Amino acid sequence: MPGTDGKNYSLEEFKDKKAVIIIFSCNHCPYVQAYEDRMIQIQKDYSPKGVQIIAINSNEDQDHPDDSFENMVKRAKEKKFNFPYLRDESQDVAKKYSATHTPHIFLFDQKRELAYTGKIDDNWQNPEKVTQTYLRDALNALLAGKKVSQPVTFAIGCTIKWKK
Repeated sequence: MPGTDGKNYSLEEFKDKKAVIIIFSCNHCPYVQAYEDRMIQIQKDYSPKGVQIIAINSNEDQDHPDDSFENMVKRAKEKKFNFPYLRDESQDVAKKYSATHTPHIFLFDQKRELAYTGKIDDNWQNPEKVTQTYLRDALNALLAGKKVSQPVTFAIGCTIKWKK
């Protein structure tokens, strides 16, 4: 898939990572916008531990022009994303993952087995009031060689905008 940095990506490029986080994302959703700084911070905190975030925008952009590839490039530069932001124009990737929302998190271990899916934490509106850090908890367990205690939470956010 094409990335906002001008490169094309496949999962093969991240085979050396201890964990990969796929986040179905977009530009226009207020939930995603509220989480972008947390996504950047998670990448900063966990990159030295062998973790890679990959954000994927699968939204159709005819009715949602904010989610066009051109606007994705702008958003990635504005926010200084420290992870690849990829375009799933065909929407095939979102369908294969059964992604439903933006943001929708899929955390995979080193064997690329799904270890966690759902939301980042329990307060999308106010980072200071977060009491449950679901993704960080799952990452910490995974990196410690332990079983993720809560492997599924309900993804909240905007629904993926499917082509008609």
